[in-house]
Amino acid sequence: MRTSAVLRLAAASAVAAATVLAAATTASAHVIVDPSSVPKNTTDQTFAFRVPNEDDNNSTVKVEIDFPTDHPVPSALVAPVPGWTDKITTTKLATPIHTDDGDVTDVVSQIVWTGGQIAPGHYQDFTVEFGALPEGTDKVVFKALQTYSDGNVVRWIEEPQAGQPEPKNPAPVLTLTAATADDGDSPSAAPSAAAGAKPAPAATSGTTTAAAASSSDSTARGLGIAGIVVGVLGTAAGLLLGRRGRGGDAGTSA
Repeated sequence: MRTSAVLRLAAASAVAAATVLAAATTASAHVIVDPSSVPKNTTDQTFAFRVPNEDDNNSTVKVEIDFPTDHPVPSALVAPVPGWTDKITTTKLATPIHTDDGDVTDVVSQIVWTGGQIAPGHYQDFTVEFGALPEGTDKVVFKALQTYSDGNVVRWIEEPQAGQPEPKNPAPVLTLTAATADDGDSPSAAPSAAAGAKPAPAATSGTTTAAAASSSDSTARGLGIAGIVVGVLGTAAGLLLGRRGRGGDAGTSA
């Protein structure tokens, strides 16, 4: 009976670890914008659109990020990504945006990266610098389309809703918090290098192999939890085996 109990415990341990790992992989598999939250008066801030490859057999070969036009980003610069070519599409505003550098009438509405590859098990950061942030909103919702080498397109366009479970294909969301007390000139703090100093709608192109990458923070947390689960269950299994061994020795000496 004790042997079968140990086997059942070992099986439960394996299932628990697999479940936690699967959950961690799922949680980190969607396209995000990093950082995901900044004060409203932040300027000259670099952001990275992080695109992980969640396909086991195909590479990501195209990435499209659509910018909102109801609350447009006044100005943006795109950093070259080695191995990739970027194409920037702009749109003319019916009402210009007034900024310290003058009125802005044309804003970036879409950026598409092609020519490179993100291999299975890797991610790539696509870096953009925003000269300023939209006004009159608490969040900026982008829509991302990820195309794989087999032609499959994953549309990360569903807007998460407060109090609701995360949608299957959540869109990247930038949260805008209360403005800080300074003059709004915040230094860029981004995962990747920025391009350019003056914010303005501009097109820069470049190429590069997809950056090989390790797991994201959420995956790391998932691995840690999995390790704890396996360790606890393994300890319990060891105790059962130890008790079984002591019981057998006692029987022999008797």
